[in-house]
Amino acid sequence: MIIEIFLAGFLFLFIIVTLMVSSQLGNKIVFGESDLDSDALLQDITENPKRFRMSVYFALLEHGAINALAIVLFIAFSHYNLILGLVWAVARSVEGVIIFNNEKNYWKLLPIANQYSGSSDADKTTVSEAGLSILKTKHSRFTYAQMLFSIGTLAYSMLFVIYEVVPLLIGWFGVVAAILYGLGNVIIVAKPRKNTIAGLGGLLIFIFEAVLGVWLIYSSIF
Repeated sequence: MIIEIFLAGFLFLFIIVTLMVSSQLGNKIVFGESDLDSDALLQDITENPKRFRMSVYFALLEHGAINALAIVLFIAFSHYNLILGLVWAVARSVEGVIIFNNEKNYWKLLPIANQYSGSSDADKTTVSEAGLSILKTKHSRFTYAQMLFSIGTLAYSMLFVIYEVVPLLIGWFGVVAAILYGLGNVIIVAKPRKNTIAGLGGLLIFIFEAVLGVWLIYSSIF
């Protein structure tokens, strides 16, 4: 199990790194539709299409790693509680598939950006609306995927707490972060402009997974 624990820790950190790189390249996480700006994004893609492609490539790496993490965590820890193991494996695997496929739709912004750059001012509005439709679809699918993420994270955090697999402080931090993040995304579905809780939950999740990843690697080596 030592190898699986090390791989789980590595994947947690790998997901964080690829997510940050993708975000820096322009594929940012948005917690509210009010923050979607089709015109600005299409202009950025037009000016640097290579940057856009790289952001999607790194996003696909991250999404693929999510599925790998679900499997590795199941192998490493499901013997403590098979039901919780199945919950996180299914939830996080489906999450990974949803957001992986979401990038294929997001990729359509590339030809739309080319059309946007060659359009007259009168036609730019129509093209911009097509781009905004893709952004809204991506945001909506991402929100539902993050609910599954929260369920999966809550499942293995509960296992960590119940069986004291990791230090209790880390386990309980994961429980709180997962609940807060999940609640925040539910609120976004009901009230798209209410994204404060989701943003806070996302920050806590980031801290939790970074600390957990480091601890799993450390514990597998020492």
